Amino acid sequence: MTGPQVSFDDVLAARELLTAVTVRTPVLPSRVLSDLAGGPVHLKCENLQRSGSFKARGAFVRIARLTERERARGVVAASAGNHAQGVALAAGLVGAKSTVYMPEGAALPKVEATLGYGAEVRLGGRSVEEALARAHEHAAETGAVVIHPFDHPDVIAGQGTIGIEILDQLPDTATIVVPIGGGGLAAGLALAAKSLRPGITVVGVQAERAAAYPPSLAAGRPVLLEPYPTIADGIAVGRPGDLPFELIHYLVDKVVTVTEEEISKALVLCLERAKQVVEPAGAVGVAALMAHPRAFEPPVVVLLSGGNIDPMLLARVLRRGLAAAGRYLAVRVRLRDRPGALAALLTDLAALRVNVLDIVHERVGSGLDVDEVEVQLQLETRGPDHAEDALAALRRDGHRLVLG
Repeated sequence: MTGPQVSFDDVLAARELLTAVTVRTPVLPSRVLSDLAGGPVHLKCENLQRSGSFKARGAFVRIARLTERERARGVVAASAGNHAQGVALAAGLVGAKSTVYMPEGAALPKVEATLGYGAEVRLGGRSVEEALARAHEHAAETGAVVIHPFDHPDVIAGQGTIGIEILDQLPDTATIVVPIGGGGLAAGLALAAKSLRPGITVVGVQAERAAAYPPSLAAGRPVLLEPYPTIADGIAVGRPGDLPFELIHYLVDKVVTVTEEEISKALVLCLERAKQVVEPAGAVGVAALMAHPRAFEPPVVVLLSGGNIDPMLLARVLRRGLAAAGRYLAVRVRLRDRPGALAALLTDLAALRVNVLDIVHERVGSGLDVDEVEVQLQLETRGPDHAEDALAALRRDGHRLVLG
């Protein structure tokens, strides 16, 4: 059923390898998600794993099983972040030299973290695919072993150890929700979980803008898609891996997608309510549950797969998430250019208990009359109802609003 290349025994062996290397990450209850789902929901916090994501598991198992001759030649990988850090950490633990190719636009904190784990980082190419091509060129020139991020039995077995941990920690789990990129994590987790509990449901989640699995599953084979830019760059993979696809085809019950807005809202919830810093790719499971809470049979475990997020991106995503939740509002107001007009507007906003985050006063602009100014406001509200009430009150007070 699951093919000859990866078995549950492989996952058990991987667990032994990882015993003294990786962290047994906690599962934390979430009251707000439990209320939404109508039953217990827990978060499996792989964002608290060494190197900041689940990737350390598979990378270590793969590298630890190399021969002495292979280790002496070094390892090479391509990644925009999590796999890079996992490979660098694992290689350092076994004493192997690691080289990681990262796209030219890779986030500086991820580059610095990879360097900090001891890897040589080379920037090149506009995408992970281009960086991977350079990694293969490097391997051909030097003999270094390419460590693929998801399409290898050892990597899948390493990621599968999470499934064992979840059922050790919460034996009555009915549903596991897991992010999917290339598929190594979901494949290994599903293999382990269903070997232990054949009746358990495993749901995969992809970003809507980078969802290669739904059409691939429909076609019965991996299909190449060009991913659109997505905030969930950690799972933006254009083609499923061959080996993960086989396992996911048989073992994952369904794959759903989530929008950019839903991911942003999930990130805000993780930070505010669960007190967990999670990257967008790591929050897609939470996004799926928030969007369709009654579609998952409790008890549910949602995997937070990683927490390596650029602080600048975090700021932008949080702003987007707050806007999606109706707590952040951008509005333009047309005023007569006369003394006291701006002060009156701000007084009205204060009376409505709306917090002004930023303000720009424009006297020259398209469509403005000679005696008119436009005030661009960024406002914080207490939620959608408060935002609508504030806008309605401003209109009643005679202010000319232009949303956006």
